[in-house]
Amino acid sequence: MRSVLESQVFPHRDLDRGIRDAIKKLLHYAIIFFGFIFAMGLAGVELKSFAFLAGAFGIGIGFGLQNIVNNFVSGIILLFERPVRVGDALVIDGKWSTVRKIGLRSTIVETPDRAEIIVPNSEFISQKVTNWTLSSSIARIVIPVGVAYGSDVDKVLSLLIEAAKEQELILQNPAPSPIFTAFGASSLDFELRVWVADADSMLGVRSALLQSIDRLFREAGIEIPFPQQDVHLFVKNGQNPPVAPISPDKPESSEA
Repeated sequence: MRSVLESQVFPHRDLDRGIRDAIKKLLHYAIIFFGFIFAMGLAGVELKSFAFLAGAFGIGIGFGLQNIVNNFVSGIILLFERPVRVGDALVIDGKWSTVRKIGLRSTIVETPDRAEIIVPNSEFISQKVTNWTLSSSIARIVIPVGVAYGSDVDKVLSLLIEAAKEQELILQNPAPSPIFTAFGASSLDFELRVWVADADSMLGVRSALLQSIDRLFREAGIEIPFPQQDVHLFVKNGQNPPVAPISPDKPESSEA
């Protein structure tokens, strides 16, 4: 049946991959269900005898099978509403992952480390999931940068733009946007905001941007400071501030 759909039906229909998977899975389970009913009829088993089994099955759903049925129904919702699709870039529990397969009970996602994680479908329905490619694959990258006090602000902004122009994967519409955000505790704080066409390229573009910014700042003599504090000692009534005496190291005694 699946081969017939792939060769005879789907090529003539403009259907999304997620809808194709949903149709194939539902047809598969429907054939199994009706095939079982038909086989029982051929064997002479009356369908009325299944009433007791249906009641017992309902009790089982109420107790032990509740999570399984919940995941099954959630899988059907995912396949038809498609809030998550195969190939989408997600953030689950703070970790990046890519959807590889959506089943009726669970979904398989792959992390950047190539580890495959099996996620129950109910988690996609009941919990918050960040989908970077639901309606568009375009994603924004924000690079925070701090420079030393006294640096030329206009020069810093122009260098950030230059760093963005060096990366071919960065979109020019929306255009890169450098912003002077705050007077920090140890630095003048900036942000470089850029857009990429594919969310999967975010990590590589971020790394390349950081390298370009570091190189351009060093060439221009702009310092990226580390956190620092100044300590001031005040003299009271003309007296010098107390200073703790430094005791000399005691020589180690040696026994003859």
